[in-house]
Amino acid sequence: MNKALTRAYLALALVCVVWGTTYFFLRIGVETIPPFLFSGVRQMIAGGLLIALLVLSGHLKGFNWKVLMHQSIPGILMISLGNGVVGWSEQFIPSGLAALIVSIMPVYIVFIAFVSGADRRALNGSILLGLFLGSLGIVLMFSDNLSDLANPSYFSGMVMAFIAALAWASGSVYSKYRPSGAGAMVNAAAQMISGGFFLLLMSFFLDDYSRLAHVSSESIWSLIYLIVAGSLLTYPCFIYALEKLPVGLSSIYAYINPFIALLLGFFFLGEKLTWITSLALLAAVGGVFFINRGYRVPRIGKNKIAVSKI
Repeated sequence: MNKALTRAYLALALVCVVWGTTYFFLRIGVETIPPFLFSGVRQMIAGGLLIALLVLSGHLKGFNWKVLMHQSIPGILMISLGNGVVGWSEQFIPSGLAALIVSIMPVYIVFIAFVSGADRRALNGSILLGLFLGSLGIVLMFSDNLSDLANPSYFSGMVMAFIAALAWASGSVYSKYRPSGAGAMVNAAAQMISGGFFLLLMSFFLDDYSRLAHVSSESIWSLIYLIVAGSLLTYPCFIYALEKLPVGLSSIYAYINPFIALLLGFFFLGEKLTWITSLALLAAVGGVFFINRGYRVPRIGKNKIAVSKI
């Protein structure tokens, strides 16, 4: 395994762990801070800090208006309509459930990549089995929440979380197969700034600013954690992994995150964790294994064996 591939796997591992905690801190943050304002401030500050670091280190090469406009598409899809809308939904649904809904995102990614023609190699038996197991885990989880669907706010939160997962998946496929030519760190900064700016526009029309009169210290500390760990540290890692690894493999964090999010919600927020949830988690682990295995299966070319491009 070459150094670039090793770094990509380490970056993906960091994303899997840290992003699992973001649902917990996002839930605390939006309790007293309007959700789109919360996410917009988070991403704008993180993006600005990342650009400052790139300037100081002399690595801000390739950052221009063309790159910013190009990266605004995945920035809006993944950060504004993905991350931001998940934050909105967590006002109404448990953080662990939000993480489980987002875990269906690899299904969207493989489907979008296949339909668009970006990566039709994805549909092999191992990946299909992995996607089935991951989806089964989500179905099992929903069986614990059917009674709550009668609550309009709860139902809206679930629907919007699904839409957020679809938006993030679309942005991931675009970012993977329509590269800007700039480096991973520059792309991440451009996406955070463009996505954060769009979130602030959404906040102006959709947020209730009267809530700012009762902002808690816990929400402030959650914002700081998400700026540093959830965005500044791990988002560039995700973009790097997305560039170096197959798109379906780089999305497996969506199956790991629910483990961490559910445990944090159970121990610190009083969210339920039942035996059905445990079965759902086991199914998700199986999904991760088979998706990973599927992207390692070699393809037969005309006269040679070729592995998936990384």
